[in-house]
Amino acid sequence: MPDTYTPQSGGRSIGARRLGALLSDVTMARPVYRHLAAAIRALILDGRIALHVKLPAERELAPTLRMSRATVTAAYDLLRESGYALSRRGSGTWTAVPDGGETAGVSRLLPAPDAFINLTAAALALPEEVLSDALAKVAPRLTERAQTAGYNPFGLIELRAAVAHRYTRRGLPTRPEQIIITSGAQQALMLTIGLLCGPGDRVMVENPSYPNALEAVRRARLRMAPVPVTESGWDLEIMESTLRQVVPRLAYLIPDFQNPVGCLMPLAQRARIVRATRKSGTWLVIDETLADIALDVPVPAPFASHAAPGEGDHVITIGSLSKTLWGGMRIGWLRAAPRLINELAGLRVTVDMAGSVLDQLLAVALMESTGDWLDTRIAQVRAQRDALAGALGRHAPQWDWRLPAGGLSLWVDLGRPVASALADRALGHGVRIESGARFGADPGTFEHRLRIPYTLPADTLDEAVRRLAASLDEGMPLESSVERPHWVV
Repeated sequence: MPDTYTPQSGGRSIGARRLGALLSDVTMARPVYRHLAAAIRALILDGRIALHVKLPAERELAPTLRMSRATVTAAYDLLRESGYALSRRGSGTWTAVPDGGETAGVSRLLPAPDAFINLTAAALALPEEVLSDALAKVAPRLTERAQTAGYNPFGLIELRAAVAHRYTRRGLPTRPEQIIITSGAQQALMLTIGLLCGPGDRVMVENPSYPNALEAVRRARLRMAPVPVTESGWDLEIMESTLRQVVPRLAYLIPDFQNPVGCLMPLAQRARIVRATRKSGTWLVIDETLADIALDVPVPAPFASHAAPGEGDHVITIGSLSKTLWGGMRIGWLRAAPRLINELAGLRVTVDMAGSVLDQLLAVALMESTGDWLDTRIAQVRAQRDALAGALGRHAPQWDWRLPAGGLSLWVDLGRPVASALADRALGHGVRIESGARFGADPGTFEHRLRIPYTLPADTLDEAVRRLAASLDEGMPLESSVERPHWVV
């Protein structure tokens, strides 16, 4: 790295006391400096310390950790040698990851051969009989609509009313004029970013997070301020500190069975985040596409319901039918104040005029009949989750993971940073899967993780895990690599 390196974080730093709290007791192992370096490296790879964050000076960290300054200096030297830290005289030491390759993974986007097991999509298929019944209901309605031009940038009023009723039923009174129908949740996010943000604005994102959302932020030339999420949940102190110090224009969060980690945000934290973002003047975008996939707990109330009366206008909620019903039917929505909905509709016209009338009518029919079969679907997903857990116990007992209370995937720790190399090798065993690096806000992080969806039949999941374990065990040892972002679902 040339001497002209300049951090691109807007001056973020982590204090000695905060870093000390994140580190386990490294003084028990020898040599201490190597274990200290390894512990800091693990925090970087796990996204708990973002890239381009200034580490505390050696003289500040040493007394906090109750070790000599020479020990901390040696650890920092080791981090620099291995590519996990960069220094500039007079500026301090900053977190980094080693350089990686930059080839595109286009082949992963193509349809997989029949013999392949595709674990890249955390999405469900739609039962044939459910689709057939809905299509039969839709046919006469579509014939009526065919007599019109078919354009409505807000979405069909009956679908907007159905979505509004869904929020009201879950405890958040909502009117149809607070809803705009979009072509999936991704378009809802893109419209929000396009309307509210400009190049260079800062956006607070979870780390790890949904890759397509992170890519939307990157392509809009926005600056990310990552905050860590682990199986234990969110660190509210870091989030509130980020809101105070960075003052992001927008924050994007997945509080319900977070993708990919799977954790569920406690109610008290939701109210704190609403207050903190209101205080910082930050638009709060809440992705609730997985909220209905509640397997062991009740479906959580809408995030915006935790705002005090008159204090939730900055909360924007994104939803979709892609996870609960079918991703092939491109139906998403956005809930916000009516004034913002009107502005989003004006922007939407410049993108695709309006959504598919057929898809929207089909969505109405499916939402009318959801209660008849959604419980059965949830039971099926729960059984598939347990089947995947059993398969991991049989074929890869050395891997570590926690069973989420909802959502569609497990966030699996391989114990070493080889996920991208394993994903490449697994192709030779007929399995497509995404490494954890795809979900990191910073390149090169989460290389020790795999996201494994449990959206396939139990016997298929067992075979997939068996092949993954065989891929890891075969022949030459795997090497770590930095993966590039691309579209996953």
